[in-house]
Amino acid sequence: MKYAFWPGCVSKGACPELYESMILISAKLGIELEEMYDGNCTGAGVISEHEPKLADMLNARNFAIAQKMGHDLVNICSTCQGVQSMVQEKLDRDEEYRAEINAQLAEEGLEYKPGLTIKNFMWVLVEDYGLDKLKEQVVRPLDGLRCGPFYGCYILRPSRILGMEEHPERDDYLEQIIEAVGGTAVDYEGKDKCCGFPILTNNRKNSLTQAGTHIGSAKDQGADCLVTPCPLCHLNLDAQQPSAAEVIQRELNVPIIHLPQLIGLALGIDPKLLRMNRHVVGTQAVLDKVLAAVEA
Repeated sequence: MKYAFWPGCVSKGACPELYESMILISAKLGIELEEMYDGNCTGAGVISEHEPKLADMLNARNFAIAQKMGHDLVNICSTCQGVQSMVQEKLDRDEEYRAEINAQLAEEGLEYKPGLTIKNFMWVLVEDYGLDKLKEQVVRPLDGLRCGPFYGCYILRPSRILGMEEHPERDDYLEQIIEAVGGTAVDYEGKDKCCGFPILTNNRKNSLTQAGTHIGSAKDQGADCLVTPCPLCHLNLDAQQPSAAEVIQRELNVPIIHLPQLIGLALGIDPKLLRMNRHVVGTQAVLDKVLAAVEA
């Protein structure tokens, strides 16, 4: 299994623990990643609001780079997945518009042609790698760890463009992965809602209220942590959690774990290598529970 790997911006900047965890677990699982070092930001939906054609060209450039590498594209960001899927759908259905975009890409010797598969790593784990195979690799089962899955917006909506018709269980993949590595998936209100990150700079109070409400809901259902495939959701749920707790006026203190970190723990990778100590909300309680289960 080999993919053109688009790590996104945040995993190389604000959340380097995500990038490093992904590199470690892909090697453990035998998934080959050829990184797209010449790739560019997908725009996170922000550029498309102001310059839609520029956003489409930037994403088409990434697609063309992946095709030139000869691989399908995998990302580790739900926001990137949503943006990439929407741009790809637009380019694939409009030949004339695609030709217009490709005319710009031709200056770099690039061209996007329909046929590229773009998948978030969460999808790759379930659909390509397989949960049974993942279970076989688990050496440190996460028994007793209660994990609240947090999907966020971009990996579920719009459902037609995100392949829900072909793969109707994609809105349950996080739960399936949590269970596959030995954890317990906790259902709660808000797991498929917006984390609030997109409006953080425009309406900070509402953004923090959203984040705090979701975290509080998961905590009320007994979650030890939240697990997300989106680094932007991680930023709002982890980095902004102390401020969110102040806004909603309740104690939260719920660790937020990147999906590759969760898998890394189950694969037996040293938490220090997964950089579990980098989070704003400490993860020691999660580590203590995991290690206690192993000792038991």
